[in-house]
Amino acid sequence: MDLNYQIVRSARRRKLTITVERDRSIIVHAPVGTADEAIRRVVDSKRQWLFDKVHHTQKYQSRQHPPGKEVVNGESAPYLGREYRIEVTETASEKVEFSRRFLIPLAQQKKRREVLKAWYVERAKETILPLVARYARDLGVQYGAARIVDNRYRWGSCTVKDNVNFNWRLIKAPMFVIAYVIVHELAHLLEGNHTPRFWNIVRAKAPSTEKARAWLKEHGQLLEEEV
Repeated sequence: MDLNYQIVRSARRRKLTITVERDRSIIVHAPVGTADEAIRRVVDSKRQWLFDKVHHTQKYQSRQHPPGKEVVNGESAPYLGREYRIEVTETASEKVEFSRRFLIPLAQQKKRREVLKAWYVERAKETILPLVARYARDLGVQYGAARIVDNRYRWGSCTVKDNVNFNWRLIKAPMFVIAYVIVHELAHLLEGNHTPRFWNIVRAKAPSTEKARAWLKEHGQLLEEEV
């Protein structure tokens, strides 16, 4: 059985690790200088495990109001772990407003998906970025920059330049999930690999780690939807 994989080399990495992303792509994270042949041998040794991961059927919980193809009255959209009804109506600002429900302005009805996404992105910046700064102080780490990005299959990432990126879709998740993802990425500034030390750091600062990981496994598809 053939397995295609992408190699990402980093000077910060000490050990070779393999991850299977939510889109089922295989990423090999390796220290700089690791030979392709050495990577191939490791991949071959984990071939059955990788095959099982790639072909695993992910189970998701059904949403209370499954989304239609359009953002319309009667549908719902998630925000901070809860579902809120959508109403397309007149708004004073002609922008998306939120008050226990989403108010989509009639003036923007032809672009209602785009304006709702823009609303999410702004809320993500307002909510997530200050939390990144707070948790970085708690962990005693410094990062290059924190950004909200559009990446469907990764909730967060830490770059070789110590920048941390977070998927705007996280704003749909509960706060304990957001906190876990932030701490997870910042902990990589202290420990590059998912070692026992890494998980000890994460669990110490994000006590709901196991609950958050279970939530993401169960509800990840909800976050991946565009709106």
